Amino acid sequence: MNSVLHQASRIIVKVGSSLVTDEGRGLDHTAIARWAFQIAALRALGKDVVLVSSGAIAEGMLRLGFTKRPTDIHELQACAACGQMGLAQIYESSFSAHGVKTAQVLLTHADLADRERYLNARSTLTTLLRLNVVPIINENDTVVTDEIKFGDNDTLGALVANLIEADALVILTDQPGLYSADPRKDPDAQLIGQAQAGDVALEAMAGGAGSSIGRGGMLTKVLAAKRAARSGAHTVIAWGREPDVLTRLAGGEAIGTQLLAATGRLTARRQWMVDHLHTTGEVVIDAGAVAKLTKEGKSLLPIGVLAVNGEFGRGQVITCVDEAGKPLARGLTNYASSEVRRIMRHSSTEIERILGFVEGPELVHRDNMVLL
Repeated sequence: MNSVLHQASRIIVKVGSSLVTDEGRGLDHTAIARWAFQIAALRALGKDVVLVSSGAIAEGMLRLGFTKRPTDIHELQACAACGQMGLAQIYESSFSAHGVKTAQVLLTHADLADRERYLNARSTLTTLLRLNVVPIINENDTVVTDEIKFGDNDTLGALVANLIEADALVILTDQPGLYSADPRKDPDAQLIGQAQAGDVALEAMAGGAGSSIGRGGMLTKVLAAKRAARSGAHTVIAWGREPDVLTRLAGGEAIGTQLLAATGRLTARRQWMVDHLHTTGEVVIDAGAVAKLTKEGKSLLPIGVLAVNGEFGRGQVITCVDEAGKPLARGLTNYASSEVRRIMRHSSTEIERILGFVEGPELVHRDNMVLL
């Protein structure tokens, strides 16, 4: 079994808070210097590398004297603002020691939910890579609110992998990889060397939350791998303090857990729709419409809509849910929420009579829809 990094030309490397801050004791200069050295070595091999780094809040907690992670959003934002200064400084100095330029990029979900901002973020990152700069990405915790949080930087790493069509996502963590059970509780737990990303059995193995310093756990990493796989990116979960972990992976050595993507990628527009962590509105559809969408690959017609939740305009991404509230699909709506409320449960032939115009017989055309 060879590492997927051996053939990968564009790689996302994500490092977690507990690694970056040495379990909350302060920015780990030695560890960061090692990762910078290895990333510089990967670039020398002709590989593009983007670094997604946690640690701003943890470093800010230390600087501001918090002994545990605040729950107040404004205190978290203050920690992020203070900590981001130290994080940027240490990465800049660590990479410059190897003649590598860096750039700080802070993102929120809103940057990726809006199509224009999504394309701008993509263009910025690809331009930085073309200019031989290593982008260092973090969630913009200074301005983010609960409604637009990515939730953890594992998810952010997967979204960035999709954004720039990376070949591989490497998640460096404080565990050797994914085990068949919690190794802290089960002495018979076995390290999973390789599996298929998106295998539901992996989620049961992954367990619960992470450390008191970070927000992620092994489950977020498994789900991130599932998300990254939608754009064809493989994922490696490995111990961040493994000696020369990145260069050894790039050399083909299998380390940690590899979660492989199935062949085939979503189109860029469908990937963008899938990567909406939140949508402004949803439509509840009946059993007949569920079957049409999921089994026959048909468009969603107004007659299949039972209810409309939230407010949205024409052309926005909405979620289609069944009567139990389970999300089934996302797509671009031809009609605003106020219009859907008027035409739902009606035949498409009645749209013009009810609204006075027709944007199309479908509420969401199958070409503008992706199943979840």
